[in-house]
Amino acid sequence: MKKTHLRLHALVLALSAIGTGAHAAASLQGAADLIGAARTESIGFSGTGRWFQFGQAPAPTLPWPAFELSSYSADINYAQPAARVQIVRKQLTEAGRARPLALEQRVDQYVGAGRAWNLAAPANAAAGAAPVASAQPGALAERNAEIWSTPQGFLRAALANSARTTTLKDGAAVSFTIDGKYRYVGQINAHNQLERVRTWIDNPVLGDTLVETRFSGYKDFNGVQFPTHIVRLQGGHPVLDLTVDAVRANPALALSTPAEVEKDAPPVKVTSTKLADGVYYFTGGTHHSVVIEQHDHIVVVEAPLNEERSLAVIAKIHETIPNKPIKYLINTHAHFDHSGGLRTYVDAGATVLTHAANRAYYQGVWAAPHTLNPDLLAGSKKAARFDTFTQKRVLTDGNRAIEIYPIDGNSHNDAFALVYLPAEKILIEADAYNPVASTQAPTAAPNPYSVNLYENIEKLKLDVDQIAGLHGPRVVKLDDLRVTIGRAAGVN
Repeated sequence: MKKTHLRLHALVLALSAIGTGAHAAASLQGAADLIGAARTESIGFSGTGRWFQFGQAPAPTLPWPAFELSSYSADINYAQPAARVQIVRKQLTEAGRARPLALEQRVDQYVGAGRAWNLAAPANAAAGAAPVASAQPGALAERNAEIWSTPQGFLRAALANSARTTTLKDGAAVSFTIDGKYRYVGQINAHNQLERVRTWIDNPVLGDTLVETRFSGYKDFNGVQFPTHIVRLQGGHPVLDLTVDAVRANPALALSTPAEVEKDAPPVKVTSTKLADGVYYFTGGTHHSVVIEQHDHIVVVEAPLNEERSLAVIAKIHETIPNKPIKYLINTHAHFDHSGGLRTYVDAGATVLTHAANRAYYQGVWAAPHTLNPDLLAGSKKAARFDTFTQKRVLTDGNRAIEIYPIDGNSHNDAFALVYLPAEKILIEADAYNPVASTQAPTAAPNPYSVNLYENIEKLKLDVDQIAGLHGPRVVKLDDLRVTIGRAAGVN
């Protein structure tokens, strides 16, 4: 009787093992076979959902702002490798935030042969103008990551890069490295479906930035197993939430790099224009800085984009104003295109002067590793020095005053600042008002950010002569702002 009981117990255990055998069977090869990874040299998929603007949160602790995706179409060639993504999007409104008129945006972006680029008609071009290619070197790693963070792409890359597989309770984990630098980790469930891919790319603000892509709702699309729902997170918040409605196996996609993109990027150009004695407008790209000379030091307004830009600006500063240290870097807000070069100034010994709401955010994200593209601060490990404000703040050397004000009630950002030089009557600001070329007509609907900026100028009783926007092609007068927002001079 006892032996019979043991045999029955063994049979129960065996049947139990068969019932859960899928767990033990989960494997890289099994997952690749299930979705036909080996025979899928290219794939196309499309759908609708939401896209989110990375690095542009309206406050340091909030998610990236959302856009409606009325169309998303991706074609990926794994053999080349290369990809084209075309999207049609429109920004969604948020409760309590006035946004510019939401216009439909069409994006056509590419990656291949070690280059990334976009195609778009030139700004202010006539209707029907041919699109031109513009290099996007900063997007290269991210777009490559999107290729290998698809189910077929990940599994093909895993097989080609001697992936390591670890058995989990409910599936398997697969990890490998591409180009000796970019690490990928995927999770396969008990049904041999790839559920998640994680990889890391560099960002000037966040350092080694996690990009996580999640897959669910696999179904058969004309013989191709593919998820119906894809969610991608970057920097802890979603950047894509896509419902897939069509999948194409092995579409033709042979990309050639445009000639203007084949060239290596030229060195960063910085041009200095004198606005007043000891006040200089540093331009030469899409983002600008203003440099202010004090008695025994220098104050810089804004450190945009990345370390390369900051190093070029710092070199131009020392050429323009030799033998004085940079004491302060005034930061207008935490959007990544306006804060990507801050760490370079920290390494150079400057104190970051920013809204109090930004301090804890910078301290937190700057503590993350910067191993994929180590910057100077990652090497020196200097502690950042901060000076903050929540209301009017004045820097003075006893001769020139520099006034910093929070921009109250501006929906673009909740921790937002402008800089004003009262003796020179110069206003310095970013994103609240982007002056356009003198030949370009104002938009039909005033930008609420610009309206709010004007209201702040009026409320603060600032006597403004020149506006040095940290975007835009030129320095303008206050009347240019009035015209742009439809306010005649002297009319509130």
